[in-house]
Amino acid sequence: MTDTVFNLEQFTTLVDGLDHPEGVAWGADGNWYAGGEAGQIYRISADGACSQLASTGGFVLGLALDGEHNIYACDLFENKVFKISAEGEVAVYSEGSADRGFSAPNYPVFTDSGDLYVSSSGGFDEKNGCVFLVRPGGETIVASEAIDHFPNGMALSLDGSELYIILSNMPGIVKARIRADGALGDPQVVVELPGTVPDGLAFDVEGNLYIACYAPNQVYRYSAAGKLELAASDWRSVVLSAPTNIAFGGPDMKYAIFGSLGRWHLSMIEMPVAGARLRYPVLS
Repeated sequence: MTDTVFNLEQFTTLVDGLDHPEGVAWGADGNWYAGGEAGQIYRISADGACSQLASTGGFVLGLALDGEHNIYACDLFENKVFKISAEGEVAVYSEGSADRGFSAPNYPVFTDSGDLYVSSSGGFDEKNGCVFLVRPGGETIVASEAIDHFPNGMALSLDGSELYIILSNMPGIVKARIRADGALGDPQVVVELPGTVPDGLAFDVEGNLYIACYAPNQVYRYSAAGKLELAASDWRSVVLSAPTNIAFGGPDMKYAIFGSLGRWHLSMIEMPVAGARLRYPVLS
């Protein structure tokens, strides 16, 4: 048996009965949020009580929240980023730039200024993805065409100066510096993960990067010092079932939630180190 940082027995189920949730997020209002493959937007309390807040009508992937508790949801089927209010009102936030529309918008990340980076994955084996930048209010530009090999989950560096992006078809992670105009610099390889399909990532406060792999049901930890460890593995695909996005949250940011695209639940584990600070800009 392969040694891992965490045992599967350390995981619990926060909530069950969701519709193949991929996107997960922690809100400043003290709730968890998740998406479903029929467009559902779920709101989940800290004790696991769940309700459906809204629906985009498509297939919800990554989620982000702002400082007024609005949710920004990437919709695979609609090729849009939707803005969902705290009351459940749904509106289109962006469909891409004037010259290039979204193609499988996958994951959104806010900066402190309210800029929203969105990975647009493109076709799975077609190397035609990119990363967009949506300004507060919805004006959208292409931030990088060089990050094209199925860009997926993303995370800001601790100081906010760089964007880390999963390339599921590399497979591995690259990073790019955020320029003054919001465009991304040339991507640099951070770590390669042969034999996997990485999907989601999140930093803790010490700079350790956790990476969820849709296949083969594994989570890695890549330390700030460059050490790669297998954090968790589930060959049965029961606890970690096609794990996708990762979100740190809870009152002390020491819980991590994993989407389970292959099943109907969110797995949760108490982590040894708190998650990195999240950005909740106020856009209005």
